[in-house]
Amino acid sequence: MSRDVRTRELMALTVRSIERRLGEPLRFRAAANGELAARAVLRDRPDIVIADEIASRMGAFALARSLRDDAKPYAGVIAILLDRSADTWLASWSGADLWFVKPADPFEVADRVLEMLEERDLVPQEERV
Repeated sequence: MSRDVRTRELMALTVRSIERRLGEPLRFRAAANGELAARAVLRDRPDIVIADEIASRMGAFALARSLRDDAKPYAGVIAILLDRSADTWLASWSGADLWFVKPADPFEVADRVLEMLEERDLVPQEERV
């Protein structure tokens, strides 16, 4: 989730990097804001959410907190792209699993997200290529 086109492109690159390693496609959908992202995540239940912290009515911190506090809590991996390192405590409070200070290297993000998916047994280790 990001309203910034360039950031959404980098997130898509992250997802494609994970797909190449898995050898199979992931469901990926970009959202321009947190409200659209929350609806899509709660409806579709993807394994990964990568959100860009933006100043809006529902930025990444509010999105993550909302997903974790839902009546049927979201159990997938949430990664947040931070504008500044001072916000790491907010990322932790929000329920995010991972956070990166922008500009984040999409391949580093992919590595960490894939590790988290494996830790949660959402991706069998033998599937990696």
